Amino acid sequence: MMRTCLWSSLFVLASLQAVSAQNSTTTCNNSPSLCSRQYNNVTYLGAHDSPFLRNDETDFSTSGNQFYNTTQQLASGMRMVTGQIQNPSNSTALHMCHTSCDLLDAGTLESWLSEIKTWMDANPNDVVTILLVNGPGASASDLASAYTSSGMSQYAYTPASTSATSTWPTLESLISNGTRAVNFVSTLDDNTGATYLMNEFDYMFENSYENYNASDFSCDVNRPSNLANQTSTAISSGYMSLVNHFLYEQQAFGISSPNEAAITTTNAPSGGGSGNLGDHAQKCSAQYGKAPTFLLVDFSNVGPAIDTADTLNGVSNPTGRTSLPDTPLSETSAATIALPQTTTLCLGLGTALLAMVFL
Repeated sequence: MMRTCLWSSLFVLASLQAVSAQNSTTTCNNSPSLCSRQYNNVTYLGAHDSPFLRNDETDFSTSGNQFYNTTQQLASGMRMVTGQIQNPSNSTALHMCHTSCDLLDAGTLESWLSEIKTWMDANPNDVVTILLVNGPGASASDLASAYTSSGMSQYAYTPASTSATSTWPTLESLISNGTRAVNFVSTLDDNTGATYLMNEFDYMFENSYENYNASDFSCDVNRPSNLANQTSTAISSGYMSLVNHFLYEQQAFGISSPNEAAITTTNAPSGGGSGNLGDHAQKCSAQYGKAPTFLLVDFSNVGPAIDTADTLNGVSNPTGRTSLPDTPLSETSAATIALPQTTTLCLGLGTALLAMVFL
């Protein structure tokens, strides 16, 4: 717990310094060069199952896909965050749960959206994409309730088209119009009353996602099923591409969990063995005739995976980011800082660091 406290305090300092640097010039998603680009002409690195953590907060649950929380992911450059919603038996609210709330419950959808909004409030030059996996088949009105309660609806972008299109606003336009949150749901048959919630497969396609070996990675369309293996048709029809690039491993009782053991290779921007992110992204770029729109990874700090997105975007000097450690987090590394576990100390550290920033 103390390790989390100290890291959070240091993160406050680094984040404020990053924001100060970013505000000195006009940037969009950490680079001035991205401002004039259409939304669908940018590559976004996405944190797969963003709220599901594998760290000391969850006792390093093997169901966790990320080492650092959503706020830290966003600050480090993630511009797509995804998560699965479920209806737990002990609550009427929608929760962020990894397949089953008995495996890993990350709290309510409203709370997660509030966390994202808080970060967006402090970072007005960033466009964030949210993808919800709709486990229980929640209605648009149920989802919209969480968006409204969290305040995220005020940032929501409402598309001009109800289907795949090659015409999207620029990042600069989304930012200036205050519609910086682009929201997709997998799946949502009817978005009446909340037209900012877009049915994912009306606008984008995905490659296969259930991969256990590096040799399984493909760029071919897997979903939606009506476009399966019809990549050229999907691209020419204006569909954006989401490339799943993460591996599972089989656990007892037929349970699959994120493959942490291979992550330094899986997320590598180049070289480092078969199945690295950089090579996969380049292969998909060649097949699509353009860079993928979204790259979705587990343990997003490792690689660093963000380097691949920067390469595809032609960004060589990003600004306003807060770097996370480029290594897997373990119980051993989490215990390296042994300090008294007191809330008072945590608050004191945070206050002192804030004072340093504003002196």
